[in-house]
Amino acid sequence: MPMGRRPRNYEEKLITPERAAELMEEGWRRADLHVHTTCSFDVLPVRDLHPESLYEKALKIGMDYITFTDHDTIEAYEILGWDREKLVPGVEMNVYDPEFAGHKLHINVFELDKEEFFELREIAEIEHDLKSFIKYLRRHKLPFIYNHPFWFEFHHEPNPSAVPRLAKLFPVLEYNMNELKQKNELTIALAERFGKGIAATTDTHSGRLGKVYTLAKGEDFKEFFRNIEKGKNYIVPEDLTRELLIDEMNTWIDLIFEKSQKNRDIKGYLTGIKSLDAMVRISRSALLNCFPGLNRTTMSLLYMISNTGLPASFYLHSEKIIVKEIEKQIEMEKQK
Repeated sequence: MPMGRRPRNYEEKLITPERAAELMEEGWRRADLHVHTTCSFDVLPVRDLHPESLYEKALKIGMDYITFTDHDTIEAYEILGWDREKLVPGVEMNVYDPEFAGHKLHINVFELDKEEFFELREIAEIEHDLKSFIKYLRRHKLPFIYNHPFWFEFHHEPNPSAVPRLAKLFPVLEYNMNELKQKNELTIALAERFGKGIAATTDTHSGRLGKVYTLAKGEDFKEFFRNIEKGKNYIVPEDLTRELLIDEMNTWIDLIFEKSQKNRDIKGYLTGIKSLDAMVRISRSALLNCFPGLNRTTMSLLYMISNTGLPASFYLHSEKIIVKEIEKQIEMEKQK
């Protein structure tokens, strides 16, 4: 453990929306620090998910700091402008360092400008050097978060035993709404063990901005984030459950079959999630486009399948198997 750091007990940091409302009346600020817009490759190009729509939604629900963290792009800020009220520039950057990390990491970076973004992208995409990437962030005093530490891309060999070592390099770890409770508990344990901050985020790709969030004091974003780093914050969390996953799948069906029909630009859209990409392919069928009634029937059938809970249950079962393997590898690493 780093010198001067003490283990933190995060049990009291997880609070209800009702308690959060009381704190906000006392001047605490809130933010959802992981949100995707249509500028991300894996977000449907529909109006509700456009940066302007999500920005207006964030203002409406009372977010004190608004940030969009699209995959390896700052396009949202080119669309919105860089100095909108409450807007904090952000990006989710993929860093693959095969030698040091062994797998790809997703890192949220905030308060960067265009020049810093392009320099970071060069380190990530050309140098593939995680340590250099983080040294740059610290040298430029840019806030950053280790996103979903126990999530691994399908085409990369997972290396769960490296996560504790990697977590030491970050000031804040992410409690992600789209992860199982068991994975979020592992992240909480790392934050407690190494004296790291913890932030709750939606990581939404479907417009559910602000469903969970982080609370801290701060007259500006730097102070807000600094308090998160110090553990002087609260989180309003939620974990991936069967009910939440069914609801999310139904939202995607609505986006794909209803709202995307108003924007035909989904020809090249892919998420990498087999079930969602299958629905996109079905919705693009020439037969469905020629026969609106058949389109509605297909949409109703997919709703019915989703509402049985079978796809959600299958996914959660596969994730629980992965969690057991992660726990096993971490325990083996501890015994070395």
